[in-house]
Amino acid sequence: MSVLEGLAWPRRTARLSLRPATAADAEPTWRYRSLPEAYRWLTSGPGELAGWAERFAAPERLATTLVAERDGVVVGDLMVMVSSPWSQAEVRDRAAGTQAELGWVIDPAYAGQGLGTEAAGALLELCFGPLGLRRVTAGCFADNVASWRIMERLGMRREEHAVAASLHRDGRWLDGFSYAILAEEWAGQV
Repeated sequence: MSVLEGLAWPRRTARLSLRPATAADAEPTWRYRSLPEAYRWLTSGPGELAGWAERFAAPERLATTLVAERDGVVVGDLMVMVSSPWSQAEVRDRAAGTQAELGWVIDPAYAGQGLGTEAAGALLELCFGPLGLRRVTAGCFADNVASWRIMERLGMRREEHAVAASLHRDGRWLDGFSYAILAEEWAGQV
């Protein structure tokens, strides 16, 4: 079961509407994910539309994916992956499902308008509100300035700078950043 089930949808911000993704969102997300400026930072490229549509529609992917729409147009997709942090055996049940990792991709045609920050902020509201999580993380390549600036605008703390830790598809070993924020830190700034 998806953690997104049972919540009220859509979730609205000043300019966006967020909702769980459906298989029908494969084509609009493929359009911008296949652009070099978006594809550059993604873990894997979308490939051809037919293959992307099949991967996108997989139940495990749809269970963690939201789309952001502006005026009815899909302008981004977001991931909310709830997990359990490391814990000692005696308290494992209290740690279960208390954190999430976030991710986002914004259509480059809509970049530079603050929509990424607005969408990621809505994800934090979702995580610390109805989902009741205690910690949220996100990561990116250090060279992906737009992504880590979103994290910093939202008050997330840079917890790691991993030097030459990730092999990029262009053959270079790149640095990576990891960010996090706790529920009480988020509550203190909203």
